Amino acid sequence: MFIVIRKYTRLRSVADAARRAKSGVGQILRDSRGFKSYYVLDGGGGVGVAVMVFEDRESANAANGKVMEFVQASLHDLDLGDPEIIAGEVLVNIDSAA
Repeated sequence: MFIVIRKYTRLRSVADAARRAKSGVGQILRDSRGFKSYYVLDGGGGVGVAVMVFEDRESANAANGKVMEFVQASLHDLDLGDPEIIAGEVLVNIDSAA
């Protein structure tokens, strides 16, 4: 598994940005090869974090480019700035017991 984390630090409303991105980003990700899951969290103080989980690096890189294009084109009025991006292979995965 491969994870991409994008951290935005100057959002006026994380909830508004997440709501507006949900349909566009959701569709891009659902259509992306290797997509597993997507999460958005409100870190408080104008910090918003998006987490994308994929089967492999190639799938993540391809989808991340499309997501960033959507964000720049459709959410430009939110003045998100450039996110801090952290990405890498998952080394440990612990699931809840079934």
